[in-house]
Parts: sequence; C-alpha cells; structure tokens
Amino acid sequence: MSKILVVDDEVWACDPIKRFLEKKGYDVTVAHSGEDALEKVKNEKPDLMLLDIRMPGMDGMEALRRIREFDKDVGIIMVTAVKDEGMAKDAIKKGADEYVTKPIDLNHLETTVLVDLTMRRK
Repeated sequence: MSKILVVDDEVWACDPIKRFLEKKGYDVTVAHSGEDALEKVKNEKPDLMLLDIRMPGMDGMEALRRIREFDKDVGIIMVTAVKDEGMAKDAIKKGADEYVTKPIDLNHLETTVLVDLTMRRK
C-alpha cells in the first residue's frame, strides 16, 4: 500500500482529500505545516506528498527545497490556489513532479497520484 502525506495548513482542506485517497486504498497521513511535513517525511517515509505552496511559517516552496536536500525519491505534487504558471514551473525546476490547483478535482487528483506513483515504481 502506497503512503501519501497531505500537507496543508487549512485543516478543513485535508480531511476530504484524506478520506478520498483512503477509499482508493492509500495509507494517508496529514501535516499542517512545512516543519511538520519535514519531520513526517524523515520519520514515515511516504511514497508521495501533496504539498500546499502557501502556508504560514515555512511555505511549500521552502519545504520542497529542504525535503529534496535529504530525499530525492519521494514524489511531490504541489498544490496551489493560485494559477501561476511561473510558480508552477519554478516548483518543478526545484524538484516537484507536478502541481494541481485548488479547488482540487478529486478525479484529476486520483489520476495525477496514480501516474506519479507508477512512474516511481519503474
């Protein structure tokens, strides 16, 4: 079973994604800050993360940079409420695999997660 870490400072935003992915058979953990995400990546070794870009304190871009310093293998899908092509390209240049925009279309998310996890297994 693949492990997914959902990172978003908005607690209400995590729950529907967590429930949806668990129904699809994934083992899902949640973090509500960039700092918490770093610890969970180190300790729980998820296969994939959904990482919100805009968070107070350590934002998603800084968390991405720090995670890539010690873990090159975890899949990272950036999540943003702002359709900013420049930021998305920057995130991918810094090591993200993909990005999705809020509000999240759960069917698109499922496809994105499946593609990312399939590519990692090759």
